[in-house]
Amino acid sequence: MMRLRSAFAAPFRLAPLDLVAALAIALIALSLIAGPVFSQDPSPSPLPTQGSEASPAALPSASPSLAPVATSAAEPSPSPLPTQGSEASPAAEPSASPSLAPGATTTGDPCAPQSPWPTLAPGVTPGPGATHAPHPNLCPAQPNGADPLALLAWVFTPIFQVIFLGLAFLYSVTGDIGISIILLTIVLRTLMIPVFRMQIVSQRRMQMLQPELRVIQQKYKGDRAKISQEQMQLYKDRGVNPASGCLPAVLQLVLLLPMYQVFTQGLKAPDISSMLAPFGIQLVDIQCQNPGDPYSPCIDPSIPWLAWIPRIAAPEPGAPTQFLFPGYPGGLPSNEPEIFLMVLGGFGLGLSLLAATSALLQLVQTRMMMTRSDDPQQRTQQRMFLLLPAFSLIYGAILPAGLFIYWITTTVFSIVQQFLVNGYGGLFPLFGWTPGFAKDHQARFPVTMPTPKPKPAPADGEDGPTQTTKRSTKESAAGTIRPVRRRSRRRGRRR
Repeated sequence: MMRLRSAFAAPFRLAPLDLVAALAIALIALSLIAGPVFSQDPSPSPLPTQGSEASPAALPSASPSLAPVATSAAEPSPSPLPTQGSEASPAAEPSASPSLAPGATTTGDPCAPQSPWPTLAPGVTPGPGATHAPHPNLCPAQPNGADPLALLAWVFTPIFQVIFLGLAFLYSVTGDIGISIILLTIVLRTLMIPVFRMQIVSQRRMQMLQPELRVIQQKYKGDRAKISQEQMQLYKDRGVNPASGCLPAVLQLVLLLPMYQVFTQGLKAPDISSMLAPFGIQLVDIQCQNPGDPYSPCIDPSIPWLAWIPRIAAPEPGAPTQFLFPGYPGGLPSNEPEIFLMVLGGFGLGLSLLAATSALLQLVQTRMMMTRSDDPQQRTQQRMFLLLPAFSLIYGAILPAGLFIYWITTTVFSIVQQFLVNGYGGLFPLFGWTPGFAKDHQARFPVTMPTPKPKPAPADGEDGPTQTTKRSTKESAAGTIRPVRRRSRRRGRRR
């Protein structure tokens, strides 16, 4: 049984282990992120006409999500009409400028369940999104044992709140959500430098151990149990952990899911006051762009310096498709997918320029991690790694543009960190061409292989391993010859 298990585990070294982990993370992210998107009804529910009552079927249902629980915007209760002969008191008159909390659109409790069809505040003009129910407010998730997704949302709420508070603070300083996303990503990656450096160093040392690993495979060819045992002993002696590349991948997944909800929920919510004051303490002061309008998000999600991104679409519903440049005159919305060309609209698949940029940068990072090798098995694994960045092209029409800005920034950060430790790695030659600056390039902080750990000396009173001296062939042959026994010449006494 031990031999069978070792035979199964021997082929899974570092590179296949990272490959399996990357594929698992991609599948989990696709199921958790794209699943709710495909299950949504793309047709917006119409507003109820005047004098008609909204039927229960027309009310938007609260589908479970990984984001904090969101409730509809609060509807101000109508004030009673003054009777004939009575004078309207000053308190009954609507206030022209109500005192709102930072990030709030109403004076009531934003997390209280209210009607999904709120009444606009006096003097507020409804925006273009007033043709359907407004987006719910942003509130902390509540645990629900019967709903596993609600329980998972409650677990991720602290991480979501920390990320959202950081993004809101940077937005209050810069006033640009795109720059805030980039700065937040740099801060997060700076805090995780030791973890990712440990991963890069471990991968580099595994590449340096490949010649010794091939020697072990040739020496114990056919004995997989012995090969696995010797490989584990080699890793232990050199201080290399083959599974050290899994921790950064898990951290990326832990940050990716809340970050997705920050863009799809936090940047669409009209009231975010409950998330800005954890434990009742106001940490960030933000005034919404359109206070009192439940159809307008509190934080402006548009990125004006990315308005030049072109797209092929119809400028208006019913108009013919044409090439639009700039594609987003009011700014690229970070809470919506950026689609250059819709390929399969029925399946939600399209081509995104941000997704293509992200895939290209991930390809550069992957090639920098590789080294040239003549081993056919290792070259096959490297080709499989080069296919992983193509997953970003599939997510292009599903994920919001802000998430791709985050991923592009973190990939550029990883490329810089990898360059300082490994140099250009296996990036060149590229189609047989190697530039002059890449020839004989030395990394700024090169990785060195630690010396093997010396074996501990035997303690006092313990017999250490006996050292045998090598004897010559004649001495060995002489040791196997039995000496001749001579007869004694002593004679006995004659009688």
